[in-house]
Amino acid sequence: METLAYLHSAETYEASINSEQENIADSDLCYPDINWGQEQRGALMLFLSFAFGVSSLGWANTAQALKKGEKSPQVASLQQKLQAAGYFKQAVTGYYGPVTEAAVMKFQKAHGITPDGVVGTDTLAALESSSSTFTSTPAKTQPTVKTTKKPPSAIPQVILQRGDLSYEVMSLQKKLEAAGYFDQPITGDFNAATEAAVMKFQKDRGLVSNGIVNNRTLAALDSGAKPQAPAPVVASTPAAVVIPQKQYSPQTASLLRRGDQNSQVMSVQQQLQVVGYFAQSPTGSFDKATEAAVIKFQKAHGLIADGIVGPKTLAALKSQPSKSAPDQTKQLKSPNKQKAAPIPKANPTKVASAVSDRKLDNIDKEANPPTLENNFAKLISSPLQTQPESFLDTNQSESDTKDKKSPSHLHKMTLKKVISGQISPKSVVHSGNGLFFAQNMMYNHTITVYNRQHKLVKVIPDKVDLSKFGYSKFKGNYQGAPVEASFAEDGKYAWISNYQMYGPGFNNPGSDKCNPSQKTDKSFLYRINTESLEVDRVIQVGSVPKFVATTNDERLVLVSNWCSWDLSVVDPAKNREIKRIKLGPYPRGIAIDTAANKAYVAVMGSYDIAKVDLTDFSVKWLKNIGNAPRHLNIDPTGEYLYASLNGEGKIAKIDLPEGKLISKVSTGNAPRSMVLTDDGAFLYVVNYSDNTMSKIRTHDLKVVQKVTVGNNPIGITYDPQTQEVWVACYSGNIMVFQD
Repeated sequence: METLAYLHSAETYEASINSEQENIADSDLCYPDINWGQEQRGALMLFLSFAFGVSSLGWANTAQALKKGEKSPQVASLQQKLQAAGYFKQAVTGYYGPVTEAAVMKFQKAHGITPDGVVGTDTLAALESSSSTFTSTPAKTQPTVKTTKKPPSAIPQVILQRGDLSYEVMSLQKKLEAAGYFDQPITGDFNAATEAAVMKFQKDRGLVSNGIVNNRTLAALDSGAKPQAPAPVVASTPAAVVIPQKQYSPQTASLLRRGDQNSQVMSVQQQLQVVGYFAQSPTGSFDKATEAAVIKFQKAHGLIADGIVGPKTLAALKSQPSKSAPDQTKQLKSPNKQKAAPIPKANPTKVASAVSDRKLDNIDKEANPPTLENNFAKLISSPLQTQPESFLDTNQSESDTKDKKSPSHLHKMTLKKVISGQISPKSVVHSGNGLFFAQNMMYNHTITVYNRQHKLVKVIPDKVDLSKFGYSKFKGNYQGAPVEASFAEDGKYAWISNYQMYGPGFNNPGSDKCNPSQKTDKSFLYRINTESLEVDRVIQVGSVPKFVATTNDERLVLVSNWCSWDLSVVDPAKNREIKRIKLGPYPRGIAIDTAANKAYVAVMGSYDIAKVDLTDFSVKWLKNIGNAPRHLNIDPTGEYLYASLNGEGKIAKIDLPEGKLISKVSTGNAPRSMVLTDDGAFLYVVNYSDNTMSKIRTHDLKVVQKVTVGNNPIGITYDPQTQEVWVACYSGNIMVFQD
């Protein structure tokens, strides 16, 4: 929910890896139905139209296919064609990212083409044919494209599929729930459980059971027609099992690619492990390490090295002789000494290629060290897999194992509990007294409170009567949208920020595309008594308040306002805002050094961190810390400040007395919230776009463990008494890890 103005579409966010300016986004949810300004769209289309005229004429004859990761005028032309066919709703960028790939796959599935997300001659021919429907320009029809012979009316319009995240998906889930096919949280995330429910519904209605929601599936849902056969009981079937195991054979296997999570992936990982290309534990999650192993295997066997497991790759895997069990065990226990992947004798010419591929190992270990890897959709129904005790992390040297600075150094995080329900947690925060507050934004309009036994204590609605709290012009009940929470040292009160308010009088809500000149609505800060678990105070602050922090003695409460670009200073004793401090575009994380009477504020639209004196409210700056600083933590000594750099995928360590950057470490794609252990020895960070959590040893800033978590991890907190780490996944779960 924190995308900048020029990053308000998902496609431009994915292009941010190639643009330093674009990397300042914090896109929690990117919806496909966002309108760009006419000036921006017009200027972009004017420029691209010239590029299309130069490049598109010769594109059809080129032998090189277009695929994810490319950026060119040809990609822009592709996006325009997909737009014309109704499969791409974003702005044309010229960058082939995940959204473009998803649109291509939707198009391919609807036209009987292998849905691999790669645009070859067949896909292009079908696109040209589809474009003619909208442009009235004759298109050449390729006989190899099955559906080009169909009239346009015979082709169902693809609407939604797995991977989409939007209000439309939320509506779909509600309809499936009403029809008795969906019993999961309504999150707006088209995940494996949603896909399974759609497939069950389609099968019972005599539709093509492909998990894609087109106009026919939607019409069947809206009609409420009786199924042709009794509908199966959804609750009794694990939602993650989309393709039955019996279908998995070289003749009938579906394509497997990065991001898939199912038993077929686990089978492939096991086979790769047997032939010496995969050193991790099989998990059923097609992650970076699995993709790299597949690519290595494909290169060594003369296959197209695209990292996608199709019938040919699967057949080649099955034909390989097994490695001996002792060798495999030895390889697992000594990852830092393992040799290059073995090259089959039948392919001696591939030796040089395989040796050069060792670079992939280094990339994988840096981005995805061998750790706990979870098939998240099966966490409840399947035993958790983890690495052997002797399996050293790839960021951990042999000498590191002798480091006794903290007893928890020897610990490895293990999953203890997954909490679900009607939640969409933006954050989860420990009160310090055994209560955990999860803020569920406008998607559920609640704060859910849990105890140390992981039990739900109370669901607190965000509905308040503002007139009863001194705001007489607002009559009746209003709803908020809880974002973050903060507690003073005694944990007596929870201070909750609300993204926006809902009700009469709030007509100009803020968004992620905002600036102070728009004069968007102010929002409110709630105070909740942790004994009664009721809202007992409401205080107006700025527009789109995000982070909230309180001094240990609760003398002051600070709130960063995303759309008014400032910091609210609240005096609880006076029950009002006493100061507004201008900071610039998109202030976010706050860390308070109570002893020094200073506050630090991360300004995401910059490379800088504001240093606010809480005595006179003057501001100084820590300059050039890194791209898009988002979350901040101060260690217990007050000597170091840690910042997550959302635009760089790194964590920065800053020497506060000197005001200088010490070093940075890569943790994953889009690191968001962080939390320190009570002794400051370790820092935990969630990587939003990688679906991972990293554990960092702070004295040398080394990643000592990395675990896979649920989709879109966004919040994190730590309980020093139980040594548990709680991770809030925006997709609808809270995962609790023991460390």
